[in-house]
This record gives sequence, C-alpha cells and structure tokens, in this order.
Amino acid sequence: MKKSRILGVGHYIPERIVTNNDLSKMMDTNDEWIVNRTGIQQRHWFTPGVDTVNSMSKNASEMALKRAGITSSEIDFIIFATVTPDYFIPGNGVLLQRELGMGTIGALDIRNACSGFIYALSIADQFIKTGMYKKILVVGAEIQSSALDVSDAGRSSSVIFADGAGAAVVGAV
Repeated sequence: MKKSRILGVGHYIPERIVTNNDLSKMMDTNDEWIVNRTGIQQRHWFTPGVDTVNSMSKNASEMALKRAGITSSEIDFIIFATVTPDYFIPGNGVLLQRELGMGTIGALDIRNACSGFIYALSIADQFIKTGMYKKILVVGAEIQSSALDVSDAGRSSSVIFADGAGAAVVGAV
C-alpha cells in the first residue's frame, strides 16, 4: 500500500488587518478582554472587490505547488473545504481548477467549518493509499468576517474569526 505525504504547503491572508482596538469601536470590548480569552491581538478580514474565497485559494495553492516543486498539471484531484463558497453552485473546487488551468480533473467540495481541512486531508490520504490518485491539492478557505455579528450580542464569537486560505499538495511516496 502506498503512503501519502504533504509535499508542499501554502497560505494567503488578506491585507486588511483588524485589531482588537478596531473591534472595540464596533462593540463593547477591549484588547485585554479579547487577549485574555483568545490570545488574539489582530486578525485579517477580506477586502470586498479584492478578495474572494477563490482568489485567496488560488494564491495559497500557487504557493503550495511552488513549494512542492510541481506544476498544476501534475495534480490529479482537488479537495476543497469551505462553508463560505463564492457560489453555491458550482463549488469552489472547480472554480480553482479553472483558475489554475488544470483541465478536467475531479474536484470535491467539503462543506464543513473548523474541521473541514482535516477531513479533506484524511480523504486525500485515503485516495493516495488506494492508488486512486498520485497528487492531490487540498485547500481550505473561508471568508467569515462578512457574516459576523459585530454588535455587543456577537462579541463572544466575532472576535475569534478571520479570513484566509491554506493549501497542501499531498502526494504518494
């Protein structure tokens, strides 16, 4: 049986930084309250008209491919984890496939929040072990900030979430 290995990883975070002090202008909170509960001092939120789930995932994927030392044409399959897709249909996996010029390979979207990327890696591992695919691009990307309640009522969760993308090339060894 083949084994799988992460060959390269990549990431992308939007340029827009939102500090705890920025959040204190939107809701009843402060830097000390947030840091004591989460350890977070700042987060990155997307810029409308600039960042999309697809554009962030493309940037993260290009970094992962470069670090793996391969081109997009060597990828056999895409597994994309997000609960904030750019569109309900088509899924972000096929959008990414088009952006990276991959032709007609398979793409699977997983709609699972926090653990989505871990599930995607697990699925990639199984596909590699069975010999179904040799190289799989696994992506997790979210734009959570647009759905956050930044009022006092939402402060317990809105101080935690941010936006960005991560990618890994998983291959057979």
